[in-house]
Amino acid sequence: MTMKIDALVEGGKASAGPPLGPALGPAGVNIGQVVAKINEKTKAFAGMKVPVVVVVDPATKSFEIEVGTPPASALILKELGIDKGSGEARTTFVGDLTVDQAAKVAGMKKDSLLAASLKAAVMEISGTCVSMGVKLDGKPAKEFQAAVAKGDYDESFKGQEW
Repeated sequence: MTMKIDALVEGGKASAGPPLGPALGPAGVNIGQVVAKINEKTKAFAGMKVPVVVVVDPATKSFEIEVGTPPASALILKELGIDKGSGEARTTFVGDLTVDQAAKVAGMKKDSLLAASLKAAVMEISGTCVSMGVKLDGKPAKEFQAAVAKGDYDESFKGQEW
């Protein structure tokens, strides 16, 4: 029978103290290994609270880490350093996301995106930008999507791991 331990940790800064340590102690797993794995999986969310679920099998002492992610819109806002999106997304723009920033957001959302490549993941993130009034690489999100589909940004995605 597995145990599930839910915790809210700051990205990349989980510790063996509360709330994880006391909850993991009775499970008999190596708390240091669990904390290290959580920090590895949440380092991209530095400065943000991230929901984490630790699934432990007490019989085998094995564990799995499930990391939740904030919505793509929250990650985009954080990247741009702004509080909210535009109320008039098609006419008023509140920020300009670079291709690298879009790729970073896509990387943070990797576990919850359906994309098979970084290019496809950035296209998903750009879809969120459409409704937020955020430009990408100086272009309205729809124009950026057309350029990506045409292959104008293929060089930007080469060599980047997905």
